[in-house]
Amino acid sequence: MPETRHSVCALDCPDACSLLIDVDESGRGSKLRGNPEHPVTRGFLCGKVARYLERQYSPDRLLHPLRRVGGKSDCPRFARIGWEEALDEIAERLHSAAAAFGPESILPYSYAGTMGLLNGSSMDRRFFHRLGASRLDRTICSSAGGAGLTDALGVRYGVEPEQFRNAKLIIAWGANILATNVHLWPFILEARRNGARFYTIDPHRNRTGHLADRHYSIHPGSDTALALAMMHVIIGEGLEDRDYVARHTLGFDDLKARVRKWTPARAAELTGIPAGDIVQLAREYATTRPAAIRLNYGVQRSERGAMAVRTIALLPALTGAWRDAGGGVQLSTWQAFHLDRTPLERPDLQQASPLRREARLVNMSQLGEALTSLNDPPVKAMVVYNSNPAAIAPDQNAVRRGLRRSDLFTVVIEQFQTDTADFADIVLPATTFLEHTDIYFAYGHYYLQLARPALAAPGEALPNTEIFRRLAARMRFAEPCFRDSDEDMLHQLLADPAHPFVAGVTLDQLDSQHFLRLNIGDVFRPFAEGGFGTPSGKCEFHAETLDYVPPLESRHGDSELLARFPLELISPKNSDSMNSTFGNRADTDSQTSILTLHPADAAARGIETGDAVRVFNGRGECLLRAHVGDAVSPGVVSVPSGRWPKRAGDGNTVNVLTSRRLTDKGGGPVFYSCLVEVELLEAEKANA
Repeated sequence: MPETRHSVCALDCPDACSLLIDVDESGRGSKLRGNPEHPVTRGFLCGKVARYLERQYSPDRLLHPLRRVGGKSDCPRFARIGWEEALDEIAERLHSAAAAFGPESILPYSYAGTMGLLNGSSMDRRFFHRLGASRLDRTICSSAGGAGLTDALGVRYGVEPEQFRNAKLIIAWGANILATNVHLWPFILEARRNGARFYTIDPHRNRTGHLADRHYSIHPGSDTALALAMMHVIIGEGLEDRDYVARHTLGFDDLKARVRKWTPARAAELTGIPAGDIVQLAREYATTRPAAIRLNYGVQRSERGAMAVRTIALLPALTGAWRDAGGGVQLSTWQAFHLDRTPLERPDLQQASPLRREARLVNMSQLGEALTSLNDPPVKAMVVYNSNPAAIAPDQNAVRRGLRRSDLFTVVIEQFQTDTADFADIVLPATTFLEHTDIYFAYGHYYLQLARPALAAPGEALPNTEIFRRLAARMRFAEPCFRDSDEDMLHQLLADPAHPFVAGVTLDQLDSQHFLRLNIGDVFRPFAEGGFGTPSGKCEFHAETLDYVPPLESRHGDSELLARFPLELISPKNSDSMNSTFGNRADTDSQTSILTLHPADAAARGIETGDAVRVFNGRGECLLRAHVGDAVSPGVVSVPSGRWPKRAGDGNTVNVLTSRRLTDKGGGPVFYSCLVEVELLEAEKANA
């Protein structure tokens, strides 16, 4: 009989699923499924993780350290080497870079390839702090939204998913729940069976939008205008919760004056949503209790992304929606996990580095600029792990020019030979989340989880923690913390947690129970009685700073750019993959090679479904297949993100089109503020 073992999905998803895996007598996993005892996972998995054992046992897994053979402009070729040889070479090259150019010439590059704290931000952070390497500003996904939510609420909490079942109106705002948050869906279905209405607001009528009671097709990057107009209606018609506003907010009178000019008619011009629909939506939202907004990160991937999140997140305070179980907004629950990560990351080690201070901060969303233009010192060595910047970073052509530099020494820690690994000098094989110990927060629920290895690692693959432990030894770092085991670090993280949400949590509990609900009560209503994380403890509207200016690259932005590139491009998450993680799959590649455009835009260009098209702007071009349909509005085109460039016929993906500009706060990328043109590809080029 197979043995059932526990694990946790480490992929970058709010659901952070509790997993069960059947393991036979040989140690091979035969079936992966959701844990029915977990209150959010509830016994099922998304389609991508249900197939994870295909990845686990893929013949393409990296199993041994590799060294580049030949130049970076050549077809990538690698030869197998041993771990000792690989570590010696890495240590020697990092020492040389630091000696010649200073330790800040070394750049780590990582993000959420795993959401585990040990393999995502523990021994690696210690290593680079002690080395004195440049620090990485990890902005690629959620920094603008986090800044906006913090501005609105003072802390990043939200409605717990289980309480969505109590809502009578649910708005998915920039949230393709079926693709990126599927374990919220059963709670929404339960609410709908009890009479709730479900609306979606998105530039793309995706799978979730098709199942909504009503879909509002909004122009990319105009969400702030819609939220301000909703406030105009709510306040103008006296629909605000006056008691909640009086007791738990600051600045209402200023807000009332500020939104007076934001009429539905004005917002209709900017958003593409008719004024009457805006009025109806505002009235329904303000008069329905409980009302929940599932806000997701698509909203913040424009130039005004932080402002958009902030403005939307102010709505529940205006209507008093926070009073109700199932009322309020959810973007992230991450900050409720009040465990001190300082003992894991050890920023104090910077004082022992050659710099004896904090190193410079490099924004990961501007990697192309950092690799091609940064001086004093230039980037001479880079260590990439938990990320695939050659595919996912904006301004892809600049990123590849930088990675192609012959004087850049690059180490890539990976499970597969990604596009980034193709540019590496040394490739090191990493374990999957089924093969190592880790601890997990969540950003879509309130359960802390622990996973132990469920399967043996193949070949010579090692956890990130062990790789950086061995590198620290090669660099002769003498501090005892570099000899800490994973178990040591878990005990350090969980040592006497002080915050009431995590008080009393122990490693023994997590080992025996696998997941623990935070100490937030049976029903969590984070701001029912105020208690915002602001200096006043109230929701501070700060209306004097609330405003909206259309993005530079939009239909209401730079008119000269719009004349050359008249279509607004968005690149949302692909439904059946996770960023670039599953880009090696043929079906994923097929899905991410499709451009959707409206019939009116297609007809004007002589394009039909299935045609090969060229999508271009001043930064680059890529070749895709057209799908003509009304899932997008006229003037908007959509391409799923996450394609591996090496799988594209021309070697380019949608990120050759995205820019290096940043969001209004948080320093995030503006993936959805991007103007392009599309043309039918000549037959001979399409077949080349």
